Amino acid sequence: MVSRRLSREEGHRRKFMAVLDDTPECERAVRYAAMRAKNSGGGLVLLYVVEPGDFQHWLGVEEIMKAEAVEEAETRLAKSASNVRESIGIDAETVVRQGTTREEINALIEEDKDIAILVLAAGSTKEGPGPLVSAIAARGSVAFPVPVTVIPTDLSDEDIDALS
Repeated sequence: MVSRRLSREEGHRRKFMAVLDDTPECERAVRYAAMRAKNSGGGLVLLYVVEPGDFQHWLGVEEIMKAEAVEEAETRLAKSASNVRESIGIDAETVVRQGTTREEINALIEEDKDIAILVLAAGSTKEGPGPLVSAIAARGSVAFPVPVTVIPTDLSDEDIDALS
């Protein structure tokens, strides 16, 4: 169970969270979340999770690979936040976490009581809509503790702007 959201209380504002990863559709989610934040006077949180399964080497090599992955995540987040600032005109909070994506999404939502909406984008590849969207669509699946908005990957920027 998620703790009570504070986004409607004095001194707080509703935040939209988008998860960045290596998929092309994640930018659709970022744009929608940024536009909703701008249009509603809310905030934007961009999360990048470095998964632990990629680092199964000797300890010294593993630490170097983790550091490189975190640096790459920070670079991707900075680029996305810069794009949001230039194209939409709002600043984004950026967060890098290490762990499993679902657990880190839930942990961040629990820590930041202003996060009220999780925005994901569905993929259009033959592998399906993506692991997070598949997880919320599967019967008996793990649910996220806040409402989830799923953006179709084939929406144009103009479509997203009109919907948000």
